[in-house]
Formats: sequence, C-alpha cells, structure tokens
Amino acid sequence: MFKGVWEERNWRNVPGPFYAGETDSMAIGRLDAPDHICYDDDHGGGFGGVFVFRQPTDEGQVFDVLCGASLDLYEGYHWDGDDRWTVESVRDWWADRGRVREWAVAIAADWGADTHPHWGYNNDPQFLGHYHDAAQGHRDFIAHIDNGLEAYLRGYLFWLDQRREPRPGEALPRL
Repeated sequence: MFKGVWEERNWRNVPGPFYAGETDSMAIGRLDAPDHICYDDDHGGGFGGVFVFRQPTDEGQVFDVLCGASLDLYEGYHWDGDDRWTVESVRDWWADRGRVREWAVAIAADWGADTHPHWGYNNDPQFLGHYHDAAQGHRDFIAHIDNGLEAYLRGYLFWLDQRREPRPGEALPRL
C-alpha cells in the first residue's frame, strides 16, 4: 500500500509522516479521510491526484488516513516523511504557504461551482456532490493553513530535531 516515491510527492502535502506521491485520479480518499485528504486538478477536467492536507494526530485519524490510502490503485502514499522532511525543508514549505493557499482558494471556488462545461464527462450533474465535497476539503485546508497548521508544524520541527514529543512548557522552534 505504501509505495509512494518522495521525489514524486505532491507539493501541496503538509509536512509530516504521511504524504502522497503519484496517485490515481479516482479521487475517493476523502470517503475515509475527509479531514486529511484533498484532491488536486493537475490533469484538468476535474481530474488529478491527492495530497495530505492535515496530518493525523491520533490513532483514529491515522486509521482514517490508512483507509483512505488503501483506496489508491497506484499505492502512491507513503509514511516515511519523518525520515525525509528536515527542519529546513519544513521551514521552506511554510515560507511558501501563500502559494498553496492561493491555489486552494482558486480550486475551492472552481470546484464549488454548479457547472463546469469545459470538463466534458465530469460536468454531469451526478458528480456535483463529489466536487462540492472536494471544494469543502479545499476550504478546510485553507482554514487549517490559517489556524492550526503553524502550531502543528512547530511541534513537528521539535519532533524532527529531538525525535521526541516536547515536555509541557518546553519551547518549540520557530518557523
């Protein structure tokens, strides 16, 4: 199930242990992990891959991500991010968060619309609920970037540097 390649990871993946590389375009991971998985539009016409927009923080959330990842026909997810991300690369991702946020705002508006005549087959009204759910995922990603992600990433920087959870009151690194 976890055969994703780090060098092929989606640039939108939030730093952490889980990430998606080259995935199928079925866009069904949100069925099991709507609080963690989003879809991109890299193939056009309502098609694209997936990425992890919120890392799991407890066993139930890990289970959700595992279930969502298990649906990917390309087995493009991986969970070795702790061995791949560095303090510097996390800081670089955070410094560039405006780009991913801008992308998420645009796709949320596009996929949240009620019609997409340029999408051909995917413009069928039967798929409207799917794309509206995907747009909600993008809005959730924006909200996470705006509120919560910085604190998570500061804790993740601590984990990458110390390989342990911070003790109560222990200072966290700055992004």
